[in-house]
Amino acid sequence: MCGIVGYVGAGSPSDRPQGVVMGGLERLEYRGYDSAGIAIVTPDETRLAVAKKAGKLVNLAKEIAERPLPVGTAAIGHTRWATHGSPTDANAHPHLAAGGRIAIIHNGIIENYAALRDELRGKGVEFLSETDTEVAGHLLADEVDSGKPLAEAMRAVARRPQGALTPLPGAPRGRHVAVATRANPRRVGGLGEKR
Repeated sequence: MCGIVGYVGAGSPSDRPQGVVMGGLERLEYRGYDSAGIAIVTPDETRLAVAKKAGKLVNLAKEIAERPLPVGTAAIGHTRWATHGSPTDANAHPHLAAGGRIAIIHNGIIENYAALRDELRGKGVEFLSETDTEVAGHLLADEVDSGKPLAEAMRAVARRPQGALTPLPGAPRGRHVAVATRANPRRVGGLGEKR
């Protein structure tokens, strides 16, 4: 089981997104997990800052205390129960793609991730984890980098994996957004961008 928490706020960047997301993850600890992470849209809204650690949420909190994250206006957090790749810092979610402009978290299993990973490696994509989730981030980066608006890119990506994707925030082209997809039937919804 995993937990997913997101926050999108209005106004000036602050530490509120981090506080809301970390608080939400604490309330989901009872569900069980083996690693945790958080991504925050940076104040310039061109990239995401990520902290993630294997083990309990206290390990993530310690990492953030030692290496503080920037203030921001949006964040997502995730507690992971490993299905692909062991519980390590590198395999914890969120995963970054598109030069740090897209972060993705996911609950479920992408059954065809090996074929998708091989396709992306053929395009020169380098993977930093052993997870199936990272594949979805790179698929989305490929679609966004081809010039598609984020919602359209998400719809294209939602058709590729055999499995379910859940929220991701990104800062493509300087806009922070939160987007979610759900399988069966495939649906895409967004916040922060006209669809």
